[in-house]
Amino acid sequence: MSYKSETPFDSIEGSHQYVTLLSEAIEEARREVDEEIALAIAGPERRREALQIVAYNLAKLSLHIKTSGRILNDLRTLRRLLQSEREPAAPRARAATHG
Repeated sequence: MSYKSETPFDSIEGSHQYVTLLSEAIEEARREVDEEIALAIAGPERRREALQIVAYNLAKLSLHIKTSGRILNDLRTLRRLLQSEREPAAPRARAATHG
């Protein structure tokens, strides 16, 4: 019986894919805010300052999401390593003697 995931977070791979998409959306938002900041130079100072705070928070969020992506990647790698250690030694031993 195979398990079907119901949410993107049911597997490390799904979570990694979601974090990657989120990272792309954050980068797009950062570009848009940077454009708004450039246009706001002639406008009210309060708006420009608010946009700069938005840009700062998006930069922090981007850093956290990229870190999360790296952690998920590490978890995938470690899971693969642990799964390969659980495989029976006999098939590996036979492959080594035949090759």
